[in-house]
Amino acid sequence: MHNLKITLKNYLRIFVPQSVISLKSGYKPRDLISDTISGLTVAVIAVPLAMAIAIASGLSPEKGLFTAIVAGFFISFLGGSKHQIGGPTAAFAVTVATVYSQFGFEGLVIATAMAGIMLIFLGLCKAGILISFIPYPVITGFTSGIAILLFFSQLKDFLGLQISGEVPPDFLRRLAIYAENLHSVNMYAVLIAAVSMAIIIFCKKFIPRIPGPVVVVGAMGLMMFVLPDLPIATIENTFGAIPNVLPSPALPEITFEKLRLLFPSALTITLLAAIESLLSAVVADGMAGTRHNSNSELVGQGVANVASACFGGICATGAIARTAANIQNGAKSPISGMLHAAWLLLIMFLLAPFIAKVPLAALSGILIIIAWNMCEIKRVRQILKAPKSDAAVLFMTLALTVLVDLNIAILAGISMASLVFIQKMMDGTQIKSFQEAQAGTLGDEAGDPDAISKKIVPPDTEVYELFGPLFFGVADRLRDTLRLFSKPPKVFILRMRYVPMADAAGLNALEVLQQNAAEQGTTLVLSGVSDAVYNSVRRAGLNKIIGDQNICNHIDRALARAEAIVGSEMKNEERIK
Repeated sequence: MHNLKITLKNYLRIFVPQSVISLKSGYKPRDLISDTISGLTVAVIAVPLAMAIAIASGLSPEKGLFTAIVAGFFISFLGGSKHQIGGPTAAFAVTVATVYSQFGFEGLVIATAMAGIMLIFLGLCKAGILISFIPYPVITGFTSGIAILLFFSQLKDFLGLQISGEVPPDFLRRLAIYAENLHSVNMYAVLIAAVSMAIIIFCKKFIPRIPGPVVVVGAMGLMMFVLPDLPIATIENTFGAIPNVLPSPALPEITFEKLRLLFPSALTITLLAAIESLLSAVVADGMAGTRHNSNSELVGQGVANVASACFGGICATGAIARTAANIQNGAKSPISGMLHAAWLLLIMFLLAPFIAKVPLAALSGILIIIAWNMCEIKRVRQILKAPKSDAAVLFMTLALTVLVDLNIAILAGISMASLVFIQKMMDGTQIKSFQEAQAGTLGDEAGDPDAISKKIVPPDTEVYELFGPLFFGVADRLRDTLRLFSKPPKVFILRMRYVPMADAAGLNALEVLQQNAAEQGTTLVLSGVSDAVYNSVRRAGLNKIIGDQNICNHIDRALARAEAIVGSEMKNEERIK
């Protein structure tokens, strides 16, 4: 019982949030001042971004603000990164829009809560490291695909098109509707959007300390106060007034049927949230010289998404740009992220009437800049210089993201990347004969004291060496090895010193190889079997079939065993004569 308590205590220690660690390590008053200033700066940046992302998702702007406040607080409070800032991100806009169009806002809330629970489960299962196994071309492909979708989703507000009814999230249908309504372009909207983009680019290039989106919201909101009759869509005349308080926490009715229908969407949200948050945490570590706890981060993200759903928000994750701004403005601990949420609530309470005056065209300009930054042109070029298979994975994922569905794109991308990896593993796993080894193949170099070319091989003995893992990709090749001989040898030695692991298919291939050898009167001897591989062989019961005396840890013992078998058979033959 005592040992169980110690084990449980050590397990729970992994999930201690960074906010608690920072306070325990000695939090000083000057740190609070730095965090307060940084939190205010990031909150000001988050206001236009949160609203713009909510609108891009087909929702009213306050949904983005609710998310940034509630989820932003819990991501910093319970997460595993010291400087992570959470909230709605552009990567979610397309997914949120799709779920909302199919299942309504109630469905979106349930999917977000489900995703939060899945994230908590992944964190508790210590699955944070597994997210890093998602192939780089897949991540780049769907990120670039989302950027393309986000860009085209903003053309309606950028051009000020007068479109009756909802614009479908489907890419091709959206383009068709845009083309049908090009006659309704509002040049005021185009001018405001273009000026907004120019302001952001100018600020970034010449005064990077001043966030461009903040200048855009301030300038364009002020312009609409001065020119209230300007014929252009604003937040207020499109969505109504922005509330200045958070709604009461609540969840819609949840049924098994709804959970079943929403599971694929929740899974997509889970993957996106996990990938985006951990990528943001890695970026933060690189900028600040810290080290995040991926499992604690997933738990914090999960709680944040459940809380966001309860308060009428949307899915949230770590925001790379806001996290970077947090570090650049002198944040000392996760307290800055928690204060950023408090500042957001205060800004919404005091400035809701002013924020409502912001033109939608200005927000579209902000999102188009974000979409361009998300395209990751540099990374795409790098992958194009990589093997063609990686480029194929990237473009397939990108095309499916844009033209079909993000769920299918991620699954297909991971599947194709896995097949490419298996093919590469198969190409790298080789079975070499004694004669090939004498010619100087891999694993039998001149400096190798155990090179088979330096050993005396008994007569009627064949020696083959396996390079690489013994897995399903090479199982057929191994099973067919004995068929290469016109006259079966008396002993077949399979060297396995370069075999790090064996899966079920590989073990089955060994068993079939043993059966084929026995049918031909050949004794199978394994050489150089590592402890890990032997344990797999033993658990499968193959040591009894092959015989423990025929499983050797070194080639010298295997050759001695072969000599004993050949010698014994020769004596038996002489007796028969």
